[in-house]
Amino acid sequence: MLTLTEEEKQILDGRQGAVRQKALELIVRYGEVIAAERLCRVTWADLFCGAHGYLQVAETRDFDPLFSKMSLCSDETVSLAQMDQGCVCYSGVEADCSEVPAEMLMDADKQAHNRDLLNRFVDAGVILSGNCIPYLTGFIPAMGEHFVSCESSAVLFMNSLWGACGNGDGIEASFCAAVCGRTPAAGMHLPQNRFGTHQVEIAAAPRSVHDWDLLGYSIGSRLPAHSVPVIVGDFARPNTIQLKAFFAALACAAGTEMAHFVGMTPEAPTRAAAFGGRPASGNLRVGPREMVATLEALNPHPGQPIDYVTLGCPHYHIDELRKIAHFLAGRRFHAHTRVDIWTTGPMKYMADRAGYTATIEAAGGRVLTGSCPSTRGYPDGVRTVAYDSVKQRHSAEQETDAVKFYGSRQVCLASALSGRWEGGV
Repeated sequence: MLTLTEEEKQILDGRQGAVRQKALELIVRYGEVIAAERLCRVTWADLFCGAHGYLQVAETRDFDPLFSKMSLCSDETVSLAQMDQGCVCYSGVEADCSEVPAEMLMDADKQAHNRDLLNRFVDAGVILSGNCIPYLTGFIPAMGEHFVSCESSAVLFMNSLWGACGNGDGIEASFCAAVCGRTPAAGMHLPQNRFGTHQVEIAAAPRSVHDWDLLGYSIGSRLPAHSVPVIVGDFARPNTIQLKAFFAALACAAGTEMAHFVGMTPEAPTRAAAFGGRPASGNLRVGPREMVATLEALNPHPGQPIDYVTLGCPHYHIDELRKIAHFLAGRRFHAHTRVDIWTTGPMKYMADRAGYTATIEAAGGRVLTGSCPSTRGYPDGVRTVAYDSVKQRHSAEQETDAVKFYGSRQVCLASALSGRWEGGV
């Protein structure tokens, strides 16, 4: 049975305003469904703000009825004045790009609607981050802090590297938690649920971002859903950029919200600590054979002309943009191949200052922020598309009928230069 504090009872009774009341009503229903015994205080929230396509079913563009119906799941219209004062709120990926709006495939009316929605969120205290790597742009819950996010790779990253506590919540649950400052104390919010369930031995020598991306999907596709892997093996310690790719691939393949790297995860100084003294429910060994099999499964077509190359899922770090600019210096993409490179506003700012953006644009590419094809959509006439992200390649199955290819960033860029798929599979 869910037990509420006196303050939570006041919120639920409406004594702290109608919008907080509606938000907590949904959080309480959520908690009861998943058999939570109490709620926990949320201090960070990563939110899906803006004029996203799914909102069209509400058949209204007015902010208050739209937010009430679609985010608070309420037929009663209430007005959002302020997010919870104790919660730092970021916007996640958005439907538009304020730096390069002409590339967002949106007409002027939808762009204006998107801006109106975002302005209301700003007035309510949301920081317009517009990216899927909030953990690299100031969204930093400390060990033991509770957060909400509907960005699966961010949840896995912050649980696993920082010891912050969060679940892969849905859009509505995240908004409600941000408004009332509470979420059910369940899943990764509870210490006893964060222990490892399966041991995963890496029997390979991953070195590049592509290696770690491919490895994450190879592991995730072989793990039971929502398990907590404990990663062991004799491999070089991955850096943050490599782990960004690894966690994104692992999350999309297995729904994983927590993983332990022994010696890296705060809660896993040793293998025994990672498992909490319990035996592993299963053991998995993933090496070159499994990674090659995964690569082959993601590239079922022979090489052919490439219409579109989209890079940067999760959004690129500035060092990745630096390497792309270095590779492209003095080169030009094929005339029939469009190249979009996705990053965050702060990363693009640094790329602009360093000249990386200019180099990429001179090659015929576009440096875009705030969104991705999964949110923005695909350009008209795309028949073939290449990705350097297994997460985006995986998601694209439901987003486009184009023939899809997956390879390293270097292979994708080489394909964009030649106009044909240059991968070996």
